[in-house]
Amino acid sequence: MKIDTDHIKLDSFLKAANLVASGGEAKIIIAEGAVRVNGETELRRGRKLRPGDRVEVAGECFVIE
Repeated sequence: MKIDTDHIKLDSFLKAANLVASGGEAKIIIAEGAVRVNGETELRRGRKLRPGDRVEVAGECFVIE
């Protein structure tokens, strides 16, 4: 996924990629440990993603560009 800024927060990324319908849903799946960033489980919804970061959700992998 391409971003136009130097970073995007994890919860905003999940919404922008249509992986969740709302910020509340993003909060839940992150808290459940269902999201991995660069191979590690990420529990912070405000985690800043930058170009080159890899996000894995529900068996799908996305690369921030």
